[in-house]
Amino acid sequence: MSTWLSRQTLARKQAVWAWIFLAVPIVYFTAVRFWPAVDAFSLSLSRWNLVGPRHFVGLENYRHLAADPVFWQVLGNTFEYLALGLPISLFLAFVIAYQLDRVRTGQGVLRALYFLPHLTTATAMAWVWRWFYQPAPVGLFNGWLSLFGIAQQPFLRSTAQALPAVLVPAIWAALGFQVVIFLAGLKAIPRSYYEAAEIDGAGSWQILREITLPLLLPSFVFLFITTSIGLLRIFDLVYNITAGGEGGPLNATKPLVLSIYQSAFARMDMGTASAQTVILFVILLAISLLQMRLLRQR
Repeated sequence: MSTWLSRQTLARKQAVWAWIFLAVPIVYFTAVRFWPAVDAFSLSLSRWNLVGPRHFVGLENYRHLAADPVFWQVLGNTFEYLALGLPISLFLAFVIAYQLDRVRTGQGVLRALYFLPHLTTATAMAWVWRWFYQPAPVGLFNGWLSLFGIAQQPFLRSTAQALPAVLVPAIWAALGFQVVIFLAGLKAIPRSYYEAAEIDGAGSWQILREITLPLLLPSFVFLFITTSIGLLRIFDLVYNITAGGEGGPLNATKPLVLSIYQSAFARMDMGTASAQTVILFVILLAISLLQMRLLRQR
């Protein structure tokens, strides 16, 4: 090897050493990322209880999911998390970042305070918010409602209120990261653009519409994708904030990832769990392709 390498040109030597150094991460991603993904697709066409032999069943797992009303409810919950959480979180993050960008004193402290919830573990955060939603006099929110003579709300015990109640802390936890990204995008916009617009007599709303929002499009696209993936993969918050980690009441808050977990490790049905994983992968792939299209247009 060393004799053969010594006879090669400098460019070829560099290419050989580059592939040698790349071999380790390539093997790692093949073994840890790509192969499990391929195996999951193969497993979705089989019946397996984790300990016995696999039995090929074709599309039976997918047909079972298509006929299962609970699966469609879970899939609807997953998209409801996305439909409600995405616009609300991005709007709040942009408004906060836009106002913080105008602060000249203590901006670093405020930015750190907004980012702090993003660093909090989901389990600890879920249990604190679960306490907030308890009936009075234990629960904080119902205690506040009682002070104003408003009837107590069931929150996590209501099929109508449970999903928004779970979504609120999810939005709160992601807000800090989104604010930091928007602030970085705002800082990257040259101030000369704003000065030129002010000289031309443009108002605040016109500057926002014609300069700030168009130049923030890459930040919006990035956060659109990362937030969408986070909401579609929501799991630990729902698992810890709902009673027994079941995504209740009556599956009202159960997302697709929690359903995958229960199928795999509660019912030992790895085939159905893998089929749901493939469906989630297709959804995430569609969102990623949407990101590539938006960036290409940009």
